[in-house]
Amino acid sequence: MLKYLSKRLVQSLIAILGITVIVFIVLNITGDPVTLMLPETASFEEIEAMRQKLGFNDPILVQYGRFLLNAVRGDFGLSYNYNQPALDVVLERVPATVTLTLAALGVSLLIGIPAGIISAVKRNTLTDTVIRSLALLGQCVPAFWLGIMMMLLFAVRLHWLPTSGFETWGSLVMPAFTLGLFTAATITRMLRSNMIEIMGREYIDVAKAKGLGAFVIIMKHAFKNAMSSIMTIIGMQAASLLGGAVITETVFAWPGIGRLLVQSINKSDFMVVEVIVLLIATAFVIINFIVDILYCVINPRIRLQ
Repeated sequence: MLKYLSKRLVQSLIAILGITVIVFIVLNITGDPVTLMLPETASFEEIEAMRQKLGFNDPILVQYGRFLLNAVRGDFGLSYNYNQPALDVVLERVPATVTLTLAALGVSLLIGIPAGIISAVKRNTLTDTVIRSLALLGQCVPAFWLGIMMMLLFAVRLHWLPTSGFETWGSLVMPAFTLGLFTAATITRMLRSNMIEIMGREYIDVAKAKGLGAFVIIMKHAFKNAMSSIMTIIGMQAASLLGGAVITETVFAWPGIGRLLVQSINKSDFMVVEVIVLLIATAFVIINFIVDILYCVINPRIRLQ
């Protein structure tokens, strides 16, 4: 187990380092930040003086080394739009995005797991057909369209929920469902497939021969073993929710990092964009490493390695 986790930790650190390289390269080819910091009337000499002061005339490897060192310290420079440290601007929006992501994950698990189990147990019945059809629909419906339709129905027509923002906890309902629906559909289909495969194995027949009840067989044997492989899917989907929050937060004017990312791109606030991209990518790597740890706990074969 320790050997496996050590290997995955090294791979995670390499992935994060690779992310910093990609972000650094992309931000260096998207535009000159000096032109955003100085007024349009700045002369060529003033621009060159600022570039020299900030170290943009240094060799590219020197610039990357400085960027990496500053990133470790949490120094990403000032936001051009907010005139505050870029990291502070982003961290102010993180709680809202984390709240939305956890709520969306909760929605996806509450819908996806029961639906997947029922669909597998009721295989090839009308119930199974309905669940599979809804799951397929859930993976096909665009998040922005679903969000707008929910807003028109529950906020504009029925007046049950707020249209946008984060004024009350009721504001969380529509964004969480919109963001979590695709993940719920994915979990449903994957869990159904794994459950059906496991329920056809010999040890399930042995359990039935011992006279164990259907509930015990399904939950203790089939579902438990199916979850060892579904855990990876859940982890990947949980990380993907952070990226998917960009569209949902924009539709519902949710005050998170997804909406901030769109606003910063429109205003060419590259320092804030840099922080958000690094934060989301690093969170993706960390979540997958946590999933690896949970996988070791669930799967005894990994523990013996």
